[in-house]
Amino acid sequence: APIRKPRTHQLAKMTTRKVAVMGSGKIGRMCTHFLQRCGSYDVTAVDQSATNNTWITNNIPGAATKTVDFTDEKALAKALEGQEAVLAASPFWHNARIATVCKQVGAHYLDLTEDVAVTNKVKELAVGAKTAFIPQCGLAPGFITITGYNLAKSFDKVHDLRLRVGALPRFPSNALKYNLTWSTSGLINEYIHPCEAIVNGELINVPALEHLEHCTIEGLELESFNTSGGLGTLAETLKGKVRTLDYKTLRFPGHRDIMKLLLHDLGFAKDPEGLEKVFERSLPATDQDQVAVFVSCTGEKDGRLLEKTYAKVILHKEIDGLPWTAIQITTAAGSCAVLDLLMEGKLPQSGFVRNEEVNWDDFINNRFGRHYADVTQATSSDAKADHGARAGLSGKIEAVASANGVHV
Repeated sequence: APIRKPRTHQLAKMTTRKVAVMGSGKIGRMCTHFLQRCGSYDVTAVDQSATNNTWITNNIPGAATKTVDFTDEKALAKALEGQEAVLAASPFWHNARIATVCKQVGAHYLDLTEDVAVTNKVKELAVGAKTAFIPQCGLAPGFITITGYNLAKSFDKVHDLRLRVGALPRFPSNALKYNLTWSTSGLINEYIHPCEAIVNGELINVPALEHLEHCTIEGLELESFNTSGGLGTLAETLKGKVRTLDYKTLRFPGHRDIMKLLLHDLGFAKDPEGLEKVFERSLPATDQDQVAVFVSCTGEKDGRLLEKTYAKVILHKEIDGLPWTAIQITTAAGSCAVLDLLMEGKLPQSGFVRNEEVNWDDFINNRFGRHYADVTQATSSDAKADHGARAGLSGKIEAVASANGVHV
């Protein structure tokens, strides 16, 4: 008798879903790879650059490509017609138009942006929508939001929640101690705009590049400072429920001071496109990067003052025979996991969906979310009685979560 193909293969083929990834650059091509290779999706990569799409064709078998002008709404609508979901991995200034078209064609919309204005526009579009609109579902905001909210929910009463993320070169060699690993425009954008934070229970805006701290994570000597957008909707969700909530970007020491010189003293805050050109011309990219993630939550549990921590450093690596950077892996893993959960019916199917609505266990056990899972997920230690004094007022955090190799 002839050998029958496994039923799982037949089911996978029958249930393939049509999705589009907008942008075939650094992050978009990783998203396309994850989704196309898993066997559950027919992926169309849409980009303005034929060169980027050629890379997709040459390296990701089975993925379709379309070259479209993202400023042409009619062309976008034609390209996205029939897609069940659209993941926007393009520069953030295109996202509002892409989200508008998704509502027109009846597709779910997801993006990776940290831009607050774009997210507010997506919220408006989500009103009355028959499909889901899920912005900010990459690394930060995205995974960091899911992790922070998960830790916060495990307490009877939350005092302080701190989120720290940094995309860093493994071998820094210039004065900025930085190489380009993701969107240059997105990088500069988060250094300029006001940053949401909860201070003494009040939701306020704090200036970018301020409130400098120093820390050590798995042997990396780092600094952290305010940057915009990393909290996503978490500040709004936890308003009135926590004493302190903030997000800061991790960099090697000295980076913040040079950025303040460039943006404020030399005036590039008023000319971000000019600074982008300088960076693209002068700062080399690197494929040898790392992403540091640190989330710390302190509060009360069963009458006890407690601290729980998630910490991890993720390195670049080869997946399916192709080299990928850490920022590609982490950002794409976050967004693809959320898309996967949406398609499985584990998230609301219409309207505005917050990352806080993503269940931690669903995420970390997902085939894409697993890239964050090979670490002790949360460790607990008794918080010191003077925790409030160490909560950043001195400019440093002085806690130890040694089980994760973290001394902050």
